[in-house]
Amino acid sequence: MGTSDTIAAIITAPGRAAVGIIRLSGPDAVRIGAALYEGRADLAQAASHTIHYGWVVDGRAARRIDEALFLLMRAPRSYTGEDVVEIQCHGGITATREILALCLRAGARLAEEGEFTKRAFINGKLDLTRAEAIMDIVDAKSEAALSQAVAQKSGVLSARIQAVREDVLELIAFIQADLDYPEDDIERLDDDALRTRTEACAAATGGLIRSGQRGKIIREGIRLAICGQPNVGKSSLLNALLGRERAIVTDIAGTTRDIVTEYLTIAGIPVEILDTAGIRETADVIEAIGVERAKDAGAGADLVLYVVDAQRGLDDEDRAFLASLGEKPCLLVVNKVDLADASAVLDAWQGSAVAISAKHAGGLEALEEKIAALLLEDAAIGTGQDAVVSNARHLALLERTEDDLESFIQGLELGMSKDILVIDLQHAWENLGLITGETASEDLIDTIFSKFCLGK
Repeated sequence: MGTSDTIAAIITAPGRAAVGIIRLSGPDAVRIGAALYEGRADLAQAASHTIHYGWVVDGRAARRIDEALFLLMRAPRSYTGEDVVEIQCHGGITATREILALCLRAGARLAEEGEFTKRAFINGKLDLTRAEAIMDIVDAKSEAALSQAVAQKSGVLSARIQAVREDVLELIAFIQADLDYPEDDIERLDDDALRTRTEACAAATGGLIRSGQRGKIIREGIRLAICGQPNVGKSSLLNALLGRERAIVTDIAGTTRDIVTEYLTIAGIPVEILDTAGIRETADVIEAIGVERAKDAGAGADLVLYVVDAQRGLDDEDRAFLASLGEKPCLLVVNKVDLADASAVLDAWQGSAVAISAKHAGGLEALEEKIAALLLEDAAIGTGQDAVVSNARHLALLERTEDDLESFIQGLELGMSKDILVIDLQHAWENLGLITGETASEDLIDTIFSKFCLGK
C-alpha cells in the first residue's frame, strides 16, 4: 500500500463554474506546484497552510495558462497526510484540463477513484468507517441523511465499534493467559464473568444492527404508496404533500388510471411517493390494469397510506385490501374530516391512523410525524448524536460478529474447551476490525475506494 508517487486530479465538477480546483498529493507535490507557479513567493520554501496568488505557467511554452491561487499544505497536516498543493483557477473545462496536463507532464500521475481518501486512510488520518462516510455525505439525499453521514465521519460509529472490539480483545487476552499460564497467579475470569461480559458485547453489537433499518431508510429513503378506493382523496393528498397541483382531481371516479410518481422529503426522509388508481371491481379494461398496478405498488412499497372517506368509513373491500398487506407497515388516513366526524372510523381501526383534510391541508404535520414513527420508531432523526449503521458492508460484518459472540456463549454453557471457544471471539474481533479497516486486506481496501468518485 505504498504511496511513493505523486497523484493529481481535478476535484471540482466538470463544466462551466466560477472556480476549478486541481489537487496534487505526494512527495513531489510541492516541487510540481512550484514548477507551475509564477508569483512573488518561493513556493518550494513556503510554510505550510499558506495561500499564494500568481499564475499557472507552462514553462516549456513560456506562456501563462490562468490566474490562480496555490494552497500549500505540508505533511502530515493535510487531508491525505502527505504534502498537498491545490491550485484554484477559473472554472471551466479547458483551463483545468490544461493545468492537470502540466501536473502530469511534471511527474505526477492521474489519481484513481477515491485515491486521495485511500491515502488518508493508509496514513492514519481516517479509518474505513469515516472514509466511507465521505461518500455518504456526497450522496446524501436529505438533511437527515447528511446529518447521519457527518456523525459517522466525526467518528461516532467508529468509537462504538472500537469499544466493543477492545472488550472482545480483553476477553481473548484473559482466556489466552489462562490457557498459557494455568499455574501462574494471574487475574482470571470465571465462566459467569465471561458469559456476562460477552453478553454485553453481543448486546452492543445487536443495538448497532437494529439501527441498520433506520439508517438504511435515512440514507436511501422509502417508497410510499397511496392506496384506497376511488374518490377518497388520494390525488388530493399527493397534491397537499407536494404543495402543488400534480395529480388531476375531479369528482369522477377512476380519474387516476396509472401510477403518478413524485419525490419529496417527509420528516427528513427521502420519499418516492406513488399515487395509485382507485381499488375497485371494474369492467373497464384500462382501469382494471391500473387497479392491478395499484395492488402491486402497495405490495412493493415500504409503507402504505390507505385513504378512506370519513363519510363512508371502512367497508369489506377496504378490509380485504388491508388484510392482503400482511405485516407491511400501513397507516390508515381518514380523509375529508372537514365534511364528517372521523371518530367512528378511527375507533373501528386497531392499527395506526390519522385524520386529515387533504383539501384544506389539515392534519398533514400529524401525518408526517406518524410516517416517521412507523418507519423509524424514533422521533429524533438526523440529530447526529447516535451511532447509526447505514452501510450494508458494516451491517453484514456486525451480524457475523453477533453470531460469533452467541456461538461463544452457547459453547460456554455446553462446557466446551476454551481453546476451541476462543476462536469465536477471535473471529468477532477480526470482523469488527474489517469494519474499521484494521484487519482489512489490501484487496478489500482497493474495492471499497474504487467506488468513490474521481477527485475524492
